[in-house]
Amino acid sequence: MRLQTKLPRVGTTIFTVMSQLAAQHQAVNLGQGFPDFEGPAALHEALARHAREGRNQYAPMTGIAPLRQAIAAKTEALYGRRVDADSEITVTSGASEALFAAIHAVVRPGEEVIILDPCYDCYDPAIELAGARAVHVPLKAPSFCVDWQRVKDAITPHTRAIIINSPHNPTGATLTRADLRELADLLRDSEILVISDEVYEHIIFDGRKHESVLGHAELAERSFVVSSFGKTYHITGWKVGYCIAPPTLSVEFRKVRQYLSFCTFHPAQWALAEYLVADPQHYLDLPMFYQAKRDHFARALAPSRFKLLPVEGAYFQLADYSAISDEDDQSFSRSLIEQHGIAAIPMSAFYESPPDQHLVRFCFAKTTATLDAAAELLCAI
Repeated sequence: MRLQTKLPRVGTTIFTVMSQLAAQHQAVNLGQGFPDFEGPAALHEALARHAREGRNQYAPMTGIAPLRQAIAAKTEALYGRRVDADSEITVTSGASEALFAAIHAVVRPGEEVIILDPCYDCYDPAIELAGARAVHVPLKAPSFCVDWQRVKDAITPHTRAIIINSPHNPTGATLTRADLRELADLLRDSEILVISDEVYEHIIFDGRKHESVLGHAELAERSFVVSSFGKTYHITGWKVGYCIAPPTLSVEFRKVRQYLSFCTFHPAQWALAEYLVADPQHYLDLPMFYQAKRDHFARALAPSRFKLLPVEGAYFQLADYSAISDEDDQSFSRSLIEQHGIAAIPMSAFYESPPDQHLVRFCFAKTTATLDAAAELLCAI
């Protein structure tokens, strides 16, 4: 049988490859971005209780009403935008599903979507599967800020959407209020939509405020905003996220979403609805929680030969290994695992056309013991 692949440039993700290699060599895994500690005990207990109480069948496609209402209240409290829980909020099986549904809801064959490199690896394949073309605009290293003139130059009559991500994976850079004003100015007289990946919204450092698209009225009216409970509550395996979009966009979003997984893990939705209302302090304290981990890891790596780049948000640390090796980042990442027992992700995995740089990404969403063990190995190189 002849089979022509729909994704000829896609293989097994670098996260799977590096995690498998780490397991094979029993390496400390700072590669794939998940915590090695548990979420709140009260949330776990609520999940078990709701499962025992029989909430184990299909949930409503859009998500249970109490969870959507809790999301609406949180959105208004944090970003000053009142959204309708029934017509503007859709609970999804993770943020990746929400991003895929948003792209396929509005992007048609022959159109273009602007994405900012480096970027998370699920954007490009979703665009390609929609029959569209991803237009890659590089961020400006080493700050990885957006060059809005380059974005403007990339816009054509075929441009349908732009995907932004703040706090940014993999660099940790954040968008400012001025950035959102620049974006609004660029799009004002167009029909270009925004897909805003804000899964690390509560992981932001040094007194910064997360500038959500939801807090910018003009942009919010043309945007899908995607968030993740997995990142906020250290429960990435539950795969629960959500998308907020104006009613017209949500209608199209839900048309696609209903044919992906139809509905999301039912008892988890009840547990999250309960905990979101009962303990808002958890997400309010998350910046300091992860800032302490960022700072601890940076201090532990101070004696090493790695040069650490600034981290404004998310839970990843970029490290320049130029003083150690002139290998390409894929080869260096493999040698880190095979020779030194530590797993990282090569930055080239996040680019269409990787620049000439020597950077790897470490995840610091780990226990102190894991970070100390990793730092000891890295400082010995």
